[in-house]
Amino acid sequence: MSTGEYRGMGLRKKSTRNPPVLSHEFMVQNHADMVSCVGMFFVLGLMFEGTAEMSIVFLTLQHGVVVPAEELPSGSRTLYHYGVKDLATVFFYMLVAIIIHATIQEYVLDKISKRLQLTKGKQNKLNEAGQLSVFYIVSGVWGMIILASENCFSDPTLLWKAPPHNMMTFQMKFFYISQLAYWCHSFPELYFQKVRKQDVPGQLIFIGLHLFHIGGAYLLYLNHLGLLLLMLHYSVELLSNLCSLFYFGDERYQKGLSLWPLVFIAGRLVTLIVSVITVGLHLAGSQNRNALSGNVNVLAAKIAVLSSSCSIQVYITWTLTTVWLQRWLEDASLHASCGRKRRSRSRKSTENGVENPNRIDSPPKKKEKVS
Repeated sequence: MSTGEYRGMGLRKKSTRNPPVLSHEFMVQNHADMVSCVGMFFVLGLMFEGTAEMSIVFLTLQHGVVVPAEELPSGSRTLYHYGVKDLATVFFYMLVAIIIHATIQEYVLDKISKRLQLTKGKQNKLNEAGQLSVFYIVSGVWGMIILASENCFSDPTLLWKAPPHNMMTFQMKFFYISQLAYWCHSFPELYFQKVRKQDVPGQLIFIGLHLFHIGGAYLLYLNHLGLLLLMLHYSVELLSNLCSLFYFGDERYQKGLSLWPLVFIAGRLVTLIVSVITVGLHLAGSQNRNALSGNVNVLAAKIAVLSSSCSIQVYITWTLTTVWLQRWLEDASLHASCGRKRRSRSRKSTENGVENPNRIDSPPKKKEKVS
């Protein structure tokens, strides 16, 4: 699955030219500062009694319910379900994601690009790989901590068991809210990064697929299964972006990076196997309940989950195959053109009966024996 080009953005040194206020160039140069002001507006709202209640909706998780101790083996605790107020929380953390994105671009990726002196095309690809690598690393570590703390490794049945009271823990809900916020922030990034029109459709598909599957797992209470599949997906994507970063640092790594598609395909196969086993087999033995209450044992829901999981894997694999086939054809044409240039230079070196002694393909001269 191809990803969008992440170009330089906010929190940068302002150029000497002052663009008109509210113009496109002004928005691109100062969007991180403006987003920070909007975020501070919600934070400052906590200081006043009249606006504190509204600000809390944006800053903290909503729809929490205190479950008594007699209903949970671990004792009384606050669990969460989803609701309309989650949209406000996603909006606020989308602003946070834009600010973090700009900070990484300004203080890390821009300095690396200047040191490597990359072309504009390679600089865009470096920004893309760098931003996504940071996101995948943070999400992977965070997700593994959640899976370990909720005993998913010691009790794999949690992947297909319905959560108690169709609710989720604080850390699980905050993880999904953060994931939705990050991928939602990619939409305004298309404007801030001045993405080319021909690249927009592919990026919209890339962002939309992530939002569709993350939101589906969140709404159907497939929290643990969705989290595990995300970890598998992010680990493969992280390897892809790290390979790109190594390649930009030294092009001698290009031959070694050709092995990573095998790992990519293996990761997709594991994702499909986990999806089929969990959704198709284990959920089939659970008790039937309403799909709107968080049960995916209904036939239509099971077919939708399996179809979406399989479709995204097929799409990603097809996109990878297309990209690597295009690269292979470009490399083949480049080698062919280089070969033609070498042959033309070798012919020129022997024109007019003059032979170049420095040619590699010229046979060594034999010494004549003196009788």
